[in-house]
Amino acid sequence: MTGRRRTAARTAAIHGGLFAAACVTTYLANDLVFAATLMAILTCHEMGHYVVARRRGVDVSLPYFIPLPPQISLGTLGAVIKMKSPITDRDALLDVGAAGPLAGLAVAVPLLVIGLALSELGPIEPGAVLEGNSIFYLGVKLAVFGQLLPDGSTDVQLHSMAFAAWVGILVTMINLLPIGQLDGGHVVRAWIGDRHEALSARLHAGLLVVAVVVGAAMTLIAHGRGTPWLDAIEWAAFGVMPWGVWAVMLALMRGAGDGSYHPPVGDAPLSPGRRRLAAFVVVVFVLIFTPVPMVSAL
Repeated sequence: MTGRRRTAARTAAIHGGLFAAACVTTYLANDLVFAATLMAILTCHEMGHYVVARRRGVDVSLPYFIPLPPQISLGTLGAVIKMKSPITDRDALLDVGAAGPLAGLAVAVPLLVIGLALSELGPIEPGAVLEGNSIFYLGVKLAVFGQLLPDGSTDVQLHSMAFAAWVGILVTMINLLPIGQLDGGHVVRAWIGDRHEALSARLHAGLLVVAVVVGAAMTLIAHGRGTPWLDAIEWAAFGVMPWGVWAVMLALMRGAGDGSYHPPVGDAPLSPGRRRLAAFVVVVFVLIFTPVPMVSAL
């Protein structure tokens, strides 16, 4: 076997091994239906990036899935694709950045609807962890169950498929944050060019502002329901903690590079069709935006 073939075989083994490991850890985190649903969404997301990148002539790797111990996670941190060089063509950057989230949602949305149809309504137990709502998620639950949920005492008892689909949509929302080299950052960088660098800095700081504002609102709500102040603050902190985690991760991503949020792009503006696609992606982000990803029931 030649050196090139050995390298290719080793690389394929790494990709396949990480994918298999992520399948196992997501299964151990919940069950087979959860693992199959979540991995299908994540795989379609990453392959959306990969296929479009290859069609646009971008030299990219296959996805590297990231398994995590199920004791401290849902079994995976998603996946990453390596590019040998930044994409400077704005149309191509938009195509590659938007392809992953849209491909993932094309699978996640019907699986969410099916999963909710398999779910039942039940009482909210004190201390139970509730998944956060977005405009889109509220609308789907309203369409399936005919009422806004949770309603104070009742909520959906999620089937594993519905929970995995909700997680997949939440991951998509995180990826669509229009900051740095996240998918949403690629889309907005392609749309507005190098002005995005200053916007990323403001939005990055804004994540902590979101955490403070949402946390303060949650604290007041909890205290208004009779929860002591310290307990109300602790309850709110659990709900907004992800925003702090994402802010730190973005800082680490920035620090791992040259200190900028995103590589420069070319001067040629987006074509009209790509501008419409960028606007559509922003609308999708607004619809799936989840201010409080998870919260414990009072």
